[in-house]
Amino acid sequence: MRSVLLALTDELKRLKAEGVRTVSMSAESLTTLRRLVASREAGTQRSGARSQISEIRSQEPEVRGQRSEARGQEAETSNRRPETPSAEPASRLRPPASGGPAALPPPPTVVLPAGDKAARWQALRELVLTHPVCRAHVRPGKQVVFGVGSLDAKVMFVGEAPGAEEEQQGEPFVGPAGQLLTKMIKAMGLERSDVYIGNIMNWRPELPPRADGTQAGNREPTPEEMAFCLPFITAQIEVVNPSLLVALGATAARGLLGAHSFRTLGEVRGRWHDYRGRPLRVTYHPSYLLRKEAEGPVAANRAKRVAWEDFLAVMEQAGLPVSDKQRGYFLR
Repeated sequence: MRSVLLALTDELKRLKAEGVRTVSMSAESLTTLRRLVASREAGTQRSGARSQISEIRSQEPEVRGQRSEARGQEAETSNRRPETPSAEPASRLRPPASGGPAALPPPPTVVLPAGDKAARWQALRELVLTHPVCRAHVRPGKQVVFGVGSLDAKVMFVGEAPGAEEEQQGEPFVGPAGQLLTKMIKAMGLERSDVYIGNIMNWRPELPPRADGTQAGNREPTPEEMAFCLPFITAQIEVVNPSLLVALGATAARGLLGAHSFRTLGEVRGRWHDYRGRPLRVTYHPSYLLRKEAEGPVAANRAKRVAWEDFLAVMEQAGLPVSDKQRGYFLR
């Protein structure tokens, strides 16, 4: 029972962090969940259960028997993950982060050496790739991940953390989400090598390993993890000195704008923000757009159009030419 509650808590935290305000659940499933909670509260292990139940209640989105009436509104609709029943088997819920990384030391102070961009970037890269804390959180055979791209880029994309493919290759955004990002960059009239791409975190957030020692699934970085790695991405921004930044997803946006700067992604996307005197645009993470494809072509097209509008704004801000064809992407 406790393991189910832990797994459910972790999943609800993840959904809430991504801006999900409602979760579809059948009346029968809701009754069952309430019965389990009530039974647990009345059990002999009341103190331990109450703390867990309290955690769930503090994190859970509003549960409704039917879809929200606000589903037709663009901001809410485009920010919602594909609806999934909350009564999924515990094995399909994302595992809890307990048993993952130990407490981290205070964030490091990064002092860049004198020299040109290439020399400073190379020194910073060496610092991150060999940093003992970063190395300690990488599983055997995997890699710490550092940013890549042009050191003279006008546009810099910032994601949240590496995934399985990224820690294998040691480069950000090389998995399915990265492939979609590359396509969108090409649609802007640029090559991947023309921009700079980095992550808030430099290692894949850990989860308890399977029996064979490998990690299944991903989780969001903790605030402590992001705080520790933030000086590294800040230093990359200083070296590259892009004209503007693009935060990919809510986690990256919170890392740059502040952990408590907003509740849902819809509150901050669609307009410009300031990051240390530099324009910052927040848009959807490519993995969100991939998930929308499971809802069908209409939902996928609508989500891609919303994200593409952010990319059009980025192009205009960066002084890139925008053709009529580009303005019409995903409108059909």
